[in-house]
Amino acid sequence: MGRKIYLATAVWTALGLASGLFYREFTKLNGFTGDTQLAVAHTHALALGTTVGLVVLGLRQVFGLTGRRFAAWFWLWNAGLALTFGTLVAKGSLQVLGSAAADSKMLAGIAGLGHMSLTAALVLLFLALAPRLRSDAALRGDDAAALATR
Repeated sequence: MGRKIYLATAVWTALGLASGLFYREFTKLNGFTGDTQLAVAHTHALALGTTVGLVVLGLRQVFGLTGRRFAAWFWLWNAGLALTFGTLVAKGSLQVLGSAAADSKMLAGIAGLGHMSLTAALVLLFLALAPRLRSDAALRGDDAAALATR
């Protein structure tokens, strides 16, 4: 699972960087100066794909996260982020082109499904992490005082 998280994080990094370049060049090419969802697509990919991926990779290493809940987190997180990111790119591109389709309720619904998936994935991550924290000796009451004096 660690390799999958690493690869997904690398892909989100590439998508985040590429979408930032696309935003800059596409708006310049079309002479667009207003607000567009393209402006936040790259930050979503980098913050939610890269940063969260790297943090979870570290949590996995430290706490030995495994199991069905953790695997479900991975797939649900990436699916939700793909829906959210794809909708941002689609809607933003339509906004730059001045299309009325940019205000489609369908796009809003897809983005909503992406955000709901991300929320459910966060719940799964906390459920996968909780038992590992309870069993971690460094977080027991008698060790907490020793850690505080360091």
